[in-house]
Amino acid sequence: MYPKDLRYTKDHEWIRMDGDEGTVGITHYAQEALGDIVFIELPEQDDSFDAGDVIGSIESVKAVSDILIPVGGTVTAANSALEDAPETINADPYGEGWICRIDVRDDGELEDLMDAAQYQEFLKEVEE
Repeated sequence: MYPKDLRYTKDHEWIRMDGDEGTVGITHYAQEALGDIVFIELPEQDDSFDAGDVIGSIESVKAVSDILIPVGGTVTAANSALEDAPETINADPYGEGWICRIDVRDDGELEDLMDAAQYQEFLKEVEE
């Protein structure tokens, strides 16, 4: 349920690295907690962010939540298909439900994120 090739934040975002580029999304836990996603606000290409900055928002039938970027960088692509089908995040949060791709500024920031095992342990604490 939590792919081992990703790094995770305590705010339930993930990043998958491919060279210097990272793909960002929200976790299965986050999409499940949100419920049916009905709208997403995406970042713009070429926007730059620092780790932890708000890059957009997700609206569900339950709530509106900010999307925080796991590491600093510049947006190279946003998943515009989500604008017409935001529910894709519910169906495939680690695949077609990705939110944006970024050119990572400092890959050392990845060390501050959790691996899959650490994230699952974190979830046990959250759910208690």
